[in-house]
Amino acid sequence: MRFAIALLTVICIASIIGTVLKQQEPFGNYVNQFGPFWAEVFAKLSLFAVYSAWWFLLILLFLVISTSLCVARNTPQILRDLKNYKEHLREQSFKAFAHNAAWAVASTPVAAVGHIQHAFAGIGWKTKIQTRPDGTLIAAKTGGGHKIGYIAAHSAIVLICVGGLLDGDMLTRAQMWWGNKVVFTGGGMIADVPETSRLSKSNPAFRANLLVAEGQTAGTAILQQPNGVLLQDLPFSIELKKFIVEHYSTGMPKLFASDIVIHDKTTGEKTVARVEVNHPVNYKGVNIFQSSFDDGGSRVKLQSVPIAQGGKSIELEGTIGSSSALTNGTDKMTLEYTALRVLNVETFGKKDLRNVGPSITYKLRDAAGQAREFHNYMLPIKFTDSETAVHLVGVRDTPAEPFRYWRIPSDDKGSVNGFLRLAQAVQSAPATQAAIQRYLAKASDPTKRDMKAALQTSSERVMSLFAGQGGLESSGLQGIADFLEKNVPEDQRIKTSEVLIRILNGVLYELAAPSVISADVRDKPDWLNQAVLALSDAKAYPAPMIFQLKDFTQVQASVFQVAKAPGQTIVYTGAVLLIIGVFFMLFVRERRVWVWVKPNTDEASEPIAGAHISMAYATNRKTMQSDQEFERLRTQLSQQPSQT
Repeated sequence: MRFAIALLTVICIASIIGTVLKQQEPFGNYVNQFGPFWAEVFAKLSLFAVYSAWWFLLILLFLVISTSLCVARNTPQILRDLKNYKEHLREQSFKAFAHNAAWAVASTPVAAVGHIQHAFAGIGWKTKIQTRPDGTLIAAKTGGGHKIGYIAAHSAIVLICVGGLLDGDMLTRAQMWWGNKVVFTGGGMIADVPETSRLSKSNPAFRANLLVAEGQTAGTAILQQPNGVLLQDLPFSIELKKFIVEHYSTGMPKLFASDIVIHDKTTGEKTVARVEVNHPVNYKGVNIFQSSFDDGGSRVKLQSVPIAQGGKSIELEGTIGSSSALTNGTDKMTLEYTALRVLNVETFGKKDLRNVGPSITYKLRDAAGQAREFHNYMLPIKFTDSETAVHLVGVRDTPAEPFRYWRIPSDDKGSVNGFLRLAQAVQSAPATQAAIQRYLAKASDPTKRDMKAALQTSSERVMSLFAGQGGLESSGLQGIADFLEKNVPEDQRIKTSEVLIRILNGVLYELAAPSVISADVRDKPDWLNQAVLALSDAKAYPAPMIFQLKDFTQVQASVFQVAKAPGQTIVYTGAVLLIIGVFFMLFVRERRVWVWVKPNTDEASEPIAGAHISMAYATNRKTMQSDQEFERLRTQLSQQPSQT
């Protein structure tokens, strides 16, 4: 029993892991999530495919065999016990029971037996009478269903384990072990996958995913494996007419629904149906579940905006899931269109949620295969702490990291072009010198040449630090802070930094000439503050250009889970039996009472009037209720019967 409970505990823990941890994903996904060391450890333990792990299947198989043998061995004895009243007890053995009593009544033994029989019948107990030469034994019992609970609970374990074996990955594994099926690890079209990596339409049990884009038809599902895929050919194909998704105010999906047409490959019959979350469609024993949704190959148009001087703007068109080749002289890169999100509901510091518009996610991969991922919003976004709308341009080095966003202030036309012209002017020595001279003309007294010369030197220094010129490791506001830390005494840094920032803002204001940014935008202090922060972060952006989403045509796709589960009914039956069995085992108590009735005798063992009664009480589980019931039965049975 202890060993069985330990095995059931292992099964429960493994099932929790299989529920929480997404199963049968590519190994690279687990490396990104857990790191290479723990991903390797978990892979050795088969935690990424718990339900098909050899140890999981072995435990289930062992439980099925051992529990079946246990039920087969004990059921005949239990059934015999249901009919057995154990009426062969002797009066002398009554004193060995924890609950026993004896008393005398004035009525005859026959009347006493009748009274006791009537009392047991009144409370629903079954009785059996055995007459002996020296007296009469009345054996009574109730609660025999407790033993039925044992059979039901143990049979339930067998059924649930059998259902788990059938609906798990055991049959698929068996085909891989003995059916010459191998995992497909290559790429290409589904039609090119060899027969050795395909499971037949008559496969008795499977659970696979099927992605269908709007207006498309698909009839081959995919079983993800840690090192590749298996294909499951379905006896039908699914055509997606329309995918419907509704959202809550939080932006979370409220409803997934797919209007589909099922095409039977054998008869050609067409069946129209709607699949919703928690409302699957069953077609010839195969359940079709609405699992999730994805992009079905949306078409996007991107516009590149160069950050540095001399860069050229280009337009790219592609579909989500495809890629475009980029060249910059000898440098070659690939732009991979990863995802399009039409709806982005965010708070951004506000109490109310709002849709901030579409966004595009793409990767830039170099010739060595290294890639960074970018996430750019199509429209400028206004935060609560700023009057100026900003463009969010995100980047991350690995999928395990969150995106880091560069906030670029929007110009009067709602674009990043004005800011990027300012960023290019900061890196241009002639433009910077001209701006410094305009700033000096406004900020210095022409009669005080020494002060003008000192201000010019400070202006040139602060712009050089801010632009990161002259081989400096840092730039922007951090470059100025590093300079102050190295060259200015600590007690003078605050005052000096205020002076340098004032000079920086003055020169940048002049750099933002009307040819760079409109006068209306330049005169907004908040825009210039945002521009200073964005210029300070510009050097950290790892790409020479930004790709903005200019236009798109969305194509939705629905992800179905198709499952053939012959063990489902078996598992449900086992669950019902388990509930019944646990109820009977916990709440039904088996109780037995033996009453011995014999003629009364005096001290010399001579017969006298009346009857002597002995009573013993037993239960399979001793509780306070047992003590109370014994007293109640003793009181009821010891009442003086009426004479007949």
